Amino acid sequence: MLGLKLPTDPRWVDIAEKNIEEILTDHAFCEQKAASTALSFIVSFPEYTDLVKEMSALVKEEISHFKMVHDRILERGWVLGRDRKDYYVNKLMTLFPKGGSRTTQLVHRLLYAALIEARSCERFRLLSEELEDKELAAFYHKLMVSEANHYTMFLGFARQYGVRKEVDKKWQELLDFEAKIMKDLGKSETIHG
Repeated sequence: MLGLKLPTDPRWVDIAEKNIEEILTDHAFCEQKAASTALSFIVSFPEYTDLVKEMSALVKEEISHFKMVHDRILERGWVLGRDRKDYYVNKLMTLFPKGGSRTTQLVHRLLYAALIEARSCERFRLLSEELEDKELAAFYHKLMVSEANHYTMFLGFARQYGVRKEVDKKWQELLDFEAKIMKDLGKSETIHG
């Protein structure tokens, strides 16, 4: 369903299991960044009414996810750690050239967002199936469903606002590029790393 070309190395779950505090901190910041991304779509593309409506709802949802993750951090007696660079996202966002028409910029950003949500969905599925902490596994199962919905929403908007054939070609290019990035990842205690 997600179209990912390279699945996560199963050993990543073992790394995550041993570093839950780090995973939760990284996850909290991923949710905060997702809320910021939704806001940036509103600010950058206010004339796309359908998009603005969905992004308004997404901001609320993503910040509520941040709070849920933060609550789990606090329940364990920890504090939110510091944010760190997301190598995966930074590398991913180098595929498409900067510039171009506003529509092209919008489509590129929507495709990036769709893929980040797809990979998060895949990682949350692994956590939901493999974590020994059953409460946390159930939590990740619920979030996996949300991420799948976000992935399809972003991809749907890209196809709505761009030329479908071109968008699908770019989507396949992005999936291929992401698979190359993933070959070097899966060894750190981060959601995408």
